[in-house]
Amino acid sequence: MVRKQKSSAGMSIEEKTITDTVNILKEMEEHLSVTVIGETSVEQLEMVKDEVLADSTLENRHVIARNSLNYYMRFIESIPVITHNETYKVADFLSEVFMDETDLSNVISLLENKKNLILKGAPSVGKTFMAKRIASVMMEEKDEARIQMVQFHQSYSYEDFIEGFRPKIDGEGFELKPGPFVKFARKAERDPERDYFFIIDEINRGNLSKIFGELMMLIEADKRGEEIILLYSDKPFYVPENVYIIGMMNTADRSLALLDYALRRRFSFYEVKPAFHHDVFKQYIDAFSNPTLINRDINEVKQLNEKIAEELGTGFQIGHSYFLGDAYKSNTEKHIKEVIEYEVIPQLFEYWFDDEETAQAWAIRLRGCYDEQA
Repeated sequence: MVRKQKSSAGMSIEEKTITDTVNILKEMEEHLSVTVIGETSVEQLEMVKDEVLADSTLENRHVIARNSLNYYMRFIESIPVITHNETYKVADFLSEVFMDETDLSNVISLLENKKNLILKGAPSVGKTFMAKRIASVMMEEKDEARIQMVQFHQSYSYEDFIEGFRPKIDGEGFELKPGPFVKFARKAERDPERDYFFIIDEINRGNLSKIFGELMMLIEADKRGEEIILLYSDKPFYVPENVYIIGMMNTADRSLALLDYALRRRFSFYEVKPAFHHDVFKQYIDAFSNPTLINRDINEVKQLNEKIAEELGTGFQIGHSYFLGDAYKSNTEKHIKEVIEYEVIPQLFEYWFDDEETAQAWAIRLRGCYDEQA
């Protein structure tokens, strides 16, 4: 760990910052007749900050007051939330996620040992749903306060993820803001006895070296707890042992570059496949008003997936999530036609963009399943 610097009074720099901040906040409370210390609503504290900025009598103390409020708000946001939550056990997971207990045990082992896991697979195989349920089963409860989710995209940056300068509320200049990962990690740091899960959707859509920056090293399992100095704030930061990262990766998008080897060795990879064969999925389908009609299409899709795997690869298969949802319960016949016609078939023409004859042949076969009424 980095040795903490000391002030001339023998107090650590961090302790001195806290003491100075508290004193400024007390002065502010007295001057504006407001409550700051003890206030837990960030929205209320933002209103206080607006009052500070609008108060002409503070003269050149606006910046100090605003920075002190920002420091206190970061402290409030990092306080762990303890609530009474619904328990979530292995049996609950197996009843709603199409995964066997052996596979679940393997996934949990990968996360516990590597700390970082990527669920990869074709579209609509339930990667996002699975990620949240894996987090819940490891926490043994459904605790949304210990799960955070972001989605990467081509414009996502270090400043969005770690820290960066953002426009001030009053529109005059910029101020340094911590990103979601830094705030989440600091919350987990203050709650070391419980696990925290940071979930990244579409992880391969972003420029990962650019987004993670110097944190590329810190997310490694054997580097947890080691500190570095952050680029903008010049403050020490580390990734706690109790933070797990789960990413989701769509393997069917040709526009995305492969992950570089530096990042690959920091993650374990688990492939999520279509679960048409799974008993829990079959039970789900059989509960619909017209399971025969859906099963007819599913059987055709299973044959289609064999063709897709042979020609394009398993990452391009049609996922089971196309056949899930409450819309099937209200009108099975109508919804299956909509899904096949406006979701699955257009996907096939994307896959075989250079072989329209093959795509058209499979479209005819799929339409034939619901043209023959059960």
